Amino acid sequence: MSSQSQSAEERTEQASADAAFDQDAERLRAWYKDAVGEEPTHEETIGLLGRRLDASGSESLTRRARLARILQMLSIVRKYDVLQGLTPTTLRRMLEELGPTFVKAGQILSMRSEILPQSFCNELSKLRTEVEPMSRETVIQTLRAEYQTPIEEIFDAIDDVPLGSASVAQVHKARLVTGEVVAVKIQRPNVRKIMSQDISIMRSIARRANRVMGNDQFLDVQSVVEELWQSFREETDFLVEAHSLAEFRRNNAECAFITCPKPYMGLCTPHVVVMDYIEGIPISQFDTLTEAGYDLEEIGVKLVDNYAMQMLDDGFFHADPHPGNLVISGGKIAYLDLGIMGRLSAHDRSAISDMVFAVADMDTPRLMDGLLRFSATDDLSELDHAHLLSDIDILMQDFGTATLGELDLPRFLTSVTALARRNNVELPSSVTMLARSLVTLEGTVDDLLADQSIVEILANHVQAQTAPTQVTKSEIERLVRESRQATHGILGAASQASLAMSMLTRGQLHVNMGMPGTKDPIADFSHAFDRLTMGIVIAGLFIGSSIIYFSGFKPLLFGVPVLGFVGYLAAFVMGISLIVSIFREGKRRRQ
Repeated sequence: MSSQSQSAEERTEQASADAAFDQDAERLRAWYKDAVGEEPTHEETIGLLGRRLDASGSESLTRRARLARILQMLSIVRKYDVLQGLTPTTLRRMLEELGPTFVKAGQILSMRSEILPQSFCNELSKLRTEVEPMSRETVIQTLRAEYQTPIEEIFDAIDDVPLGSASVAQVHKARLVTGEVVAVKIQRPNVRKIMSQDISIMRSIARRANRVMGNDQFLDVQSVVEELWQSFREETDFLVEAHSLAEFRRNNAECAFITCPKPYMGLCTPHVVVMDYIEGIPISQFDTLTEAGYDLEEIGVKLVDNYAMQMLDDGFFHADPHPGNLVISGGKIAYLDLGIMGRLSAHDRSAISDMVFAVADMDTPRLMDGLLRFSATDDLSELDHAHLLSDIDILMQDFGTATLGELDLPRFLTSVTALARRNNVELPSSVTMLARSLVTLEGTVDDLLADQSIVEILANHVQAQTAPTQVTKSEIERLVRESRQATHGILGAASQASLAMSMLTRGQLHVNMGMPGTKDPIADFSHAFDRLTMGIVIAGLFIGSSIIYFSGFKPLLFGVPVLGFVGYLAAFVMGISLIVSIFREGKRRRQ
């Protein structure tokens, strides 16, 4: 009886859930009509190729499939009860269940601490990368579609078992007909189309969110979606990664202990990267490295020193230096995956340097200037400079007491990012990417460096690369730049003052003056001048009467010349009157 009752309750609960889902679907259809301008239909639309193309020229889902995908996303979101709030763990699980597009979005957001709290970034960095591998038939078919030449004339052999399988691509070891052993990175079929379809849905949702939330939202949802789409476009265009490999090799050509796979540019396409196969010991396998004769601390020092060169000298740095992307091969540190790279312009590198040295010098205005130079915000007129300076003062208390060699640069950049977010100063993604990358690098080398810190190595690199002549040159350039700005400011102020005076004398300029704490500044000024005048008159009477007293004029009254007596009396009465007036005015203001 109890079992039957329980089953009935379960059926009732399931029916309620189904009804709620149907209501959500109806609301979703209404939303779709409002956003797209037409009713969703279950009839497939056909074009020349049986499918319609979106604005970017890629194949898009039929309306029926699009609505089905939206309903699927909605059911997953409802499952995690988003309206009640998400924890870092539930957010990660939800993104995994939503599919590869959202997994990649989470991986990108894990490096954007200016968008999400640090606890969420840490959890999203755990998003799984290994997925069900493609079959050999799919791999071969994908390769055949990429090359006009039969693949038998390119590859002599391709391993069946992949080296790795992720949401976007998987990698196989292969041998070219010319004998070179290579790694072939193959993009999953239609992954770019699937991502663009999901992004299209996210764009619609973002437009709706912007319309509903207006200017009161925490961040511009639509701009975040567009940034994610730009990242997807770069990461799914494998020619970008091939060129990154070539550029990284050029930048490190003279570095004896850093390498990366060499791309075979003639065999690389937007969906396939062919590169040298590098076999080595993962940097996280400390025992194996020690047994092979490697010095762990030397590896850590060289890795950080080279990263400083990438960051501060080349302005082209690996944005995800976690242990899975690093192996030791033939006495060299090899970066294996260059799918996500960051760039810093000369302007950005100069601003970072200025901010670091501003902290060392406890120079709050200079740190603020460096931060605003970074700002991607066009209009800073509404910026609360007083609040920003106050926050920077607090930052100085945390970091300003450290020497340059002791400065915790990863934590400093993370704190600057959080400070900018609190003050509505938008920083470019390259800066926040760098901050996250340094945190990742610090975690990678933490167990490698026993006696040194990442900060000390970075500081040593800066000092070694900065010759005295270069310091002098930089200081002269900064003084020339500031002198030029000051000169232009003085000349501009003089020009404006001349114009204002000319308009004032012609009666073309009216001045409105306001003073905090007073309703009628002119009357207050007049009252003050009256008191000043009375004080001068009292002083004059007192001085004049004293002169008459010492002159001995007659007649006398109480031994004092009459004229002098009258002057003393008038000065006394007026002085008492002025004192009483001042006390009454003070009492009135206090009340």
